[in-house]
Amino acid sequence: MTDIFYWTLNMSIIGSAMCGIILLLRRIRRIPRFFVYLLWVIPLCRFWIPFGISGKYSLMTLISQYISRTVVLHEAADLPSIVAANFVRAADTYFPIVYKTHLLAAVFQIASFIWIVVGCGALIAIFLLYRFTKAEMRDAILIRDNLYASDRITSPAVYGIIKTRIIVPRGISDEDLAYIELHETAHIARKDNLFRCIALVTACVHWFNPFIWMSLKYYFEDMEMACDAKVLSSLKREEQKQYASALLHASQGKNLFVSAFGGAKIKVRIENILSYKKLTIASTLCFSALLIAIAVLLLTNAQSR
Repeated sequence: MTDIFYWTLNMSIIGSAMCGIILLLRRIRRIPRFFVYLLWVIPLCRFWIPFGISGKYSLMTLISQYISRTVVLHEAADLPSIVAANFVRAADTYFPIVYKTHLLAAVFQIASFIWIVVGCGALIAIFLLYRFTKAEMRDAILIRDNLYASDRITSPAVYGIIKTRIIVPRGISDEDLAYIELHETAHIARKDNLFRCIALVTACVHWFNPFIWMSLKYYFEDMEMACDAKVLSSLKREEQKQYASALLHASQGKNLFVSAFGGAKIKVRIENILSYKKLTIASTLCFSALLIAIAVLLLTNAQSR
């Protein structure tokens, strides 16, 4: 268990660094929200995968010169090495981990016990909250297809992960309902509730890291804005204004497990909607190339020396 915690701590450090970079990139307004949303895959991988292939153009090559050590897991003559970034640097050997002092070994043993107890408690709490959330679906009244109405909620949202339902508060106008359905259907198509749960489980595993909880908030905001962009791409200009109006009418209810129509910063989303422009093929290719370049830079590890 101490070995697992040791590498989890390393992943948490590098994952936080990746989150910081994404938070800086998301401030560049010219980058489409969908591409920003995709960039969050990078810290997610870093929070879960302790190793990676070495790369000449990795950001970790620069970092490793000062604050980290590269641990080689597998090395081949004609292929990139499989390496892990070691920021903690509290061990002399790694398979198994042998700590530099008996005091460090004792500290990591105690810390790993606290980590697993609190982490399991957080996961149980998340599971119970999910069950309570699903209970809100039971009394919903079918409107049509996969669309339901309920007086137990305050904001339209997608409920469920496998068997999803769109549930809206009673009393929503038919005009607003059409745009709400478009938005929530986009969430369903992209499996956003599943990714919400993955993000929450990741935060529970790294519960000791305050940076991941802060990043979670921005990830959920980018999820909503990326969904807005997907819907807007299929609407005409006048329909986009009506979509913004429907967003204003929706309540800003919050729930960890549901993709809510009004669940992110309304002012920012309205500004994005009103200034939305469809991407050209050329700009899509440019942003795709940028995305790949950032992924190579941030997902590869330093070369062994």
